[in-house]
Amino acid sequence: MKISVIGTGYVGLVTGTCLAETGNEVVCVDINEQKVQKMRNGEVPIYEPHLDVLFDRNIKAGRLIFSTSLKEGLEHGEVIFLALPTPEDEDGSADLSYVLGVAENIGNIITDYKVIVGKSTVPVGTAEKVREAISKNAKSTFDVVSNPEFLREGFAVDDFLKPERIVIGSSSQRATELMEKLYKPFVRSGNPIIVMDEKSAELTKYAANAFLATKITFMNEIANYCEKVGADVDKVRIGMGTDSRIGKRFLFPGIGYGGSCFPKDVKALHKSGKDSQYEFKILDSVIKVNDNQKIILFPKIKNYFNNDLQNKTFAIWGLAFKPETDDIREAPSLYLIDKLLTEGANIKAFDPEAMDNVARKYQGKIQFSKTMYDVLENADALIICTEWSIFRTPDFKKIKNSLRQNVIFDGRNLYDISDVEKEDISYFSIGRKDIKI
Repeated sequence: MKISVIGTGYVGLVTGTCLAETGNEVVCVDINEQKVQKMRNGEVPIYEPHLDVLFDRNIKAGRLIFSTSLKEGLEHGEVIFLALPTPEDEDGSADLSYVLGVAENIGNIITDYKVIVGKSTVPVGTAEKVREAISKNAKSTFDVVSNPEFLREGFAVDDFLKPERIVIGSSSQRATELMEKLYKPFVRSGNPIIVMDEKSAELTKYAANAFLATKITFMNEIANYCEKVGADVDKVRIGMGTDSRIGKRFLFPGIGYGGSCFPKDVKALHKSGKDSQYEFKILDSVIKVNDNQKIILFPKIKNYFNNDLQNKTFAIWGLAFKPETDDIREAPSLYLIDKLLTEGANIKAFDPEAMDNVARKYQGKIQFSKTMYDVLENADALIICTEWSIFRTPDFKKIKNSLRQNVIFDGRNLYDISDVEKEDISYFSIGRKDIKI
């Protein structure tokens, strides 16, 4: 099939590349000429495991090409994916200006039947707005479909190629049949293609992300309570997770969730509720708790250093909002860095992928190191913000020999308390007993 993807951000690029991998002819369109030229030269603009292999293979095979021309993309594809930004507006709502702006242009350009597929995460009713925007100028028939993505950063290629489910929101049999044909190679093992109306499909994505964010936040609340009463959140988590009604995923406490999806989607659903005179009381709490959780280590740090952080130097392991990505959007590390800088502290940081993005944000205000051990030299403490695999089995002797004070503040509970205790290191984590040597 001939496919076009409008927008080559995280979702668009993964979508286009993976659709090309199953033999489709894909044109990806982006207005950024410099970015398009780099992609034509084989440069992947984002870090996502395994994407580079598929990207290179399909460019060389001629199945994946890039353009700055919307007209070229619309003339090529029979199915047109809209993978455009929907950034958070000041009031928490999703900004649909990119989506609706392109939709109006689509109506001016298309001359034969097209299926316009909303891939961006959007509020309920957006497909209807897209349909209206295209209809203003359209002289040919078209259908609008909602097809939300369920891609996890760090696992996006596997999630696309082997989806747990595919949701298609469509009121057109013709469009539905085209979408089922397109996705058939991805569900050969029997995972379902679920067809529903457009509004239900749009809400499915928001509801799924809001529920997972709520699950994380609830566990963080339990962790904070554990510290008050002397319980161990790791034991509580295991006890809860073995209940099949609850499940063991998304029960790991820490310093809050971040990224491009959970924060934005929870706020957008919360705002959509207000617009419909409905108050999501649970989501209101989720937002407030997560905001506080991002800096939950800060009081422990201040207390350890007797409320004086002036000229103290902190080494940070992990900057991305989660491992296996370079994405720093809403990353808890940034909130903690901001608090420390405000107190006059110095920051040194290491992350396997996200340092360039953070460097652009802070413009020389923090230092970066080439390795996880170099960053510890002459630091007063180590703070862990992202659970990259390379941090899980460190050389504690190297840590002690490098730090001025033997203290770790672990926002991801990477280590067993008993193991750290044997190393004669002060250790502060989330929802567990603090160790002060």
